[in-house]
Order: sequence, then C-alpha cells, then structure tokens
Amino acid sequence: MNYTRISNIKDPLFTQMHQLMQDIFPPEEVLEFDLWKEPLEDPGIRVFVAVHDGKVVGATEYRYYEDFNVAMTDFTIIGKAGLGVGPFLANKRQQDLNELAKANGQELSGMFAEIYDPYKVKNHEFGGIKPMDPFVRREVLAHLGYKRIDFTYVHPSWNNDGEEVTGLDLCFLPMDGRTEIQAELVKVFLERYYTVLPNKPQSWIKMINELAGKDKLQLVAF
Repeated sequence: MNYTRISNIKDPLFTQMHQLMQDIFPPEEVLEFDLWKEPLEDPGIRVFVAVHDGKVVGATEYRYYEDFNVAMTDFTIIGKAGLGVGPFLANKRQQDLNELAKANGQELSGMFAEIYDPYKVKNHEFGGIKPMDPFVRREVLAHLGYKRIDFTYVHPSWNNDGEEVTGLDLCFLPMDGRTEIQAELVKVFLERYYTVLPNKPQSWIKMINELAGKDKLQLVAF
C-alpha cells in the first residue's frame, strides 16, 4: 500500500478520492469537486490517499498550524475493510505531523478531530463500510487517546448555505496527557479553520461568542 499526496484536482487519484467521499459521507460534508482546486494547491493542507493495486482504498486530509503547534484531522476514510487501511493512514499521518512539528522546532502538542456521536446520528450508512460506522470510529479514536471537548458543538455546512451541522463532537488528542484545553485555543482554531465558509449559522456564531467568555474546557472520555 502506498501513501500518496494529492495536490492537483486533475490527478486521477483525486477523482477516485472524491467519489469515495461521496460514497461514504452525507452530502453536506462533501465539498464540491471544483472547489477542491485551491485546497489541494495549498501547501498547508495535506491530502493523502492509500493506494492498493492502483485503486484508492482510503484517504486522509489534515493540516498543521505552526503558530498553535496543533494539527487538525479533517477526515479519514476507510474505503475497504480487511486491508489495515485505518492503522496505515494513522501511522503515516502521525509520522508526517511529527516531522512538520520538528521542522518548526516543536513537539506536536495535540490534534483536533470531529467525530459523529452515534447516539445522535442514526441514519448515516457511511457507504456500508463497517470500519466507518460511528460506533467503531469512536472506539478507535478513544483507543488512540482522543477526548471529547466538553461543550455543545455545531459547525457550518460545507455546502456554504448557512445551515448548521449537528450530531458531531469536537475532540482533541493531547500529546502530553492534559485533561483540559484553553477555550481561547478552541475559539481561534475554529475561526481560522472555517474562514473558508463565509456563511456561518447563527448557532455557530453564538458558540464562538460563548467560547470567548470561558477559560478552560474539560477533555472527557467518550
């Protein structure tokens, strides 16, 4: 299995990856094909696919924020069970992020991720791929050390229509074993992360304003 970076919308592997995203994720979670041009060309956004026998069987997108010294896992897709795609992507991503942090003179302090709450979201089949089942993914993240950030989370729809997306938790993987996170870090991270979507729902704006009035947020087990 090869870990291959995609940086051009014309890459045939991207066509396979985008189709895989459509097969796995609900429509409001998938950015339109043509809108991927700039993100793929952005050196700070790292999109890699797992390629097995010439076919994309998994993918991950993530980014490293030098000034925050944290990473964000945008998504992880396992397109086929039984190949060890999940561990392969997780290990390769971690190696890459460690190298990026080292080049920044740091040790990575942690990584954000969004995860569906399976007790709230019951109607997503995620392409019928069992490793993508929210219950399974949540257990995997828990074993990796991720914790749920203890606040009510919403995010703007990637359709950029001003609608909110609920049923997810924002999580954080602390590399130093901490049990809390600065609310200001969460706030400024989310503001930067969703800059690309100008149409924010009022519930998101309210959430951001509430974070501004808090000091620390607890990191709790799933």
